[in-house]
Amino acid sequence: MDAKERRTRLRDCPGFLRFWMASSLSDFGTYVSTIAIQVIVVFTLHEGAAGVGLVSAARWLPYLLFGLVAGVLVDRSRRRPLLIITDLVRGVLLVAVPVLALIHHLSMVILMLFMAAFGLMSLINDAASQSFLPRLVPANLLTIANARIDQSQAVAQTSGPATGGGLVSLLTAPWAVLFDAASYVASGLLLLRIPVSEPPRLPTSLRGVRREAQEGLRWVYKHPTLRPLALSTHGWFLCYAVASTVLPLFVLRTLGLSAFGYGVALSVGGIGALVGSLAATRLGARFGCGRVVVTCRVTTAVSWAIMALSHDHWSGWVMLGAGELLLGTSMGAENANEMSYWQAVTPDALQGRMNATRRSLNRAMLVIGAPAGGFLGDTIGYRPMLWIASGGFLVVATTLGLSQFRNARVDSAPS
Repeated sequence: MDAKERRTRLRDCPGFLRFWMASSLSDFGTYVSTIAIQVIVVFTLHEGAAGVGLVSAARWLPYLLFGLVAGVLVDRSRRRPLLIITDLVRGVLLVAVPVLALIHHLSMVILMLFMAAFGLMSLINDAASQSFLPRLVPANLLTIANARIDQSQAVAQTSGPATGGGLVSLLTAPWAVLFDAASYVASGLLLLRIPVSEPPRLPTSLRGVRREAQEGLRWVYKHPTLRPLALSTHGWFLCYAVASTVLPLFVLRTLGLSAFGYGVALSVGGIGALVGSLAATRLGARFGCGRVVVTCRVTTAVSWAIMALSHDHWSGWVMLGAGELLLGTSMGAENANEMSYWQAVTPDALQGRMNATRRSLNRAMLVIGAPAGGFLGDTIGYRPMLWIASGGFLVVATTLGLSQFRNARVDSAPS
């Protein structure tokens, strides 16, 4: 057993604190710009749910087109430089929004192109980030490490949307995006100081890319427990794409909340996410990550049903907040357990391809579900689409609960 495997506390893992801080900074900025971009589409560009869906699809399209190749790139490269470069480039890209707005050249087409370029950088960063963590901490600390990251994400989710809504109201949406740009630059600078020993970079030629990408596909979709988890998660993202595309229009137009009110509602979800992430490690240790994930996905279905019952009165807004609180709690408890299982089961040489493969298919569901949900929401109504999404989440949870994954545990996963 090497020195890394003997560590029993995160404080004994050099580099994790800076990685955690960098992640926290970029997460906070992301929640600010998420609400700002949605408000830009609805109020600045005067689009409906279909417009929100198209911009969201552009954001995730690179995952569908380049996801498998990105996984090969990450496994062939040192992961820290990829994280630094993509953070800095995303910061520069985000500056373009207020600049284009200032010169009155911001349009749906330009915003979609911007989101696609941003999405490409995020694709590489996501695959590298989730593959980098197992190089900083041993397998026995992955669940608690992911829980710590989730906890900071929950704090960002609690404060970010409300801050974003306030900044949108004070500065207008395009300028609020600058806060996210600054967060990415700060994250990249922090990552520069992480002490980590990484294997030498492998050749960057295109030879063998197809074979290596197929290895990643086989690992994910032929594994007895990873396969049902991956397929179920794809369905989860399809439902989430529909629900999250319709939600801002439901809140801003049907319920009549302001951008600040919408941000406050999302912040309530952040409180739930913090509660869930604080309990994630204990829940996983007691019940096993499989049972935790399945139960949380059932709870997700219930949370969207509660939000669908909201109406344009203070009591309806309370139901919206309750749904967001329950949704945040379930996602906070689920994510650390699910992500830790992926990381614990997968060998280091396949981490990049595993992460990029599953994420690219997940984001493909967003590319399909976001515009479809938007068009259907404009046609049949926002509330009915929330009910449809809730039913879809329940089907996804039931399917996963009937698979081998329900008995999965991180502490018994092969290393």
